Amino acid sequence: MPAPLSRTDSTLVIGLGRFGSAVAATLDQLGREVLAVEANPATVRRWTGRIPLVEADATDVEALEQLGATEFGTAVVGVATSLEASVLITGNLVDLETPQIWAKAISRAHGRILRRIGAQHVVYPEFDAGQRAAHLVSGRMLDYIEMEKGGFTIVKMRPPTELHGFTIGQSKVRSRYGITVFGLMSPGEPFEYATPDTLVSAEDVLVVGGDAALLERFANRA
Repeated sequence: MPAPLSRTDSTLVIGLGRFGSAVAATLDQLGREVLAVEANPATVRRWTGRIPLVEADATDVEALEQLGATEFGTAVVGVATSLEASVLITGNLVDLETPQIWAKAISRAHGRILRRIGAQHVVYPEFDAGQRAAHLVSGRMLDYIEMEKGGFTIVKMRPPTELHGFTIGQSKVRSRYGITVFGLMSPGEPFEYATPDTLVSAEDVLVVGGDAALLERFANRA
């Protein structure tokens, strides 16, 4: 069993399904201290040598204590298909006073339960991916990142026709549409932060932010 990590900014990832393995592998690639916990021996064998990993049953609070779970500042619960396991693991982390708990949920009801138990952050990977794809295929958006549900969103998109050949200041984007242009990318050029004097052409790609509904209306003008 690996020695417990002592840094408070290290992350414990429980469950190596698609979501958990992606989180653990990415954190490891970024140079962050991470330890993955997986109960399935076959999955453990598949990931051994690729990321820091221990085989243990995280529904057992004593097993978590033995692997040093109390030394981690953040825990990610990637187990979601079993509601009982998800709830038990999250509850164990709360009992161990883990400062930040991120838990995967497969439904809104599941998410509410996890929050009531004590998870500070609940993520819905399948729902979020589907929602993002819907925005991309139904409009003129090239990328879509919702920072908060139904609220602030960042979008990459082609500029509407009425912006072509005008500066950001001349177009009065913020006052007319209620959104903010952060910058743009012209073909063959690096990203440029927007100023009132930034000229927009049809070939540019805008990076804009604001309320999700306002961005949707703005994108539909393209």
